[in-house]
Amino acid sequence: MTSPDERDDAALVAGVLAGDQRAFTQLMRRHKDGLYRFVRGYVGDASEAYDLVQEAFVAAWHALARYDGRRPFGVWLKRIAINKCRDWRRRRAVRQFFYRAEDINRPGLEIAQPIPTGSDHEDELARLDSAIAALPPGLKEPLLLSLTEEMAYREIGEALGITAKAVEVRIYRAKRALAEVLGTH
Repeated sequence: MTSPDERDDAALVAGVLAGDQRAFTQLMRRHKDGLYRFVRGYVGDASEAYDLVQEAFVAAWHALARYDGRRPFGVWLKRIAINKCRDWRRRRAVRQFFYRAEDINRPGLEIAQPIPTGSDHEDELARLDSAIAALPPGLKEPLLLSLTEEMAYREIGEALGITAKAVEVRIYRAKRALAEVLGTH
């Protein structure tokens, strides 16, 4: 018998649907680091990212019967995570509006403020994290999928429901916007 470690993602999903809960644990082990990197880049906050990754895995568990085994599991999971990140951003904007903490129309509302550090390198990374978090979702999502997951434009397009050419254009625009914000253009 093949161990869960040796099975591909589609076989693991089939195992979960057949009642093998260890198979889902293996799926989580395979995809948690990449998913965390993606979500962390999206929201700009480590603890929020951890919570959103957990939410994405719970949602994936509940939706496993709808997973199409002919498509990459990682792309399907990132699509779920993107939706969780978008929901998080909307909830945060509504909370801030009602608590009057911030103006809901302020650009970059979803930016988590970096913790100041003494290191110039860490300060630059914090600036980059903030700049990426401030990008509009249409630019941020393909950029993060490309950088953190090294996904091909075609895969990114599948995850986002756009063409590979649209992915290329959005990544170019995202990089250009970051260069302007960071003063590196």
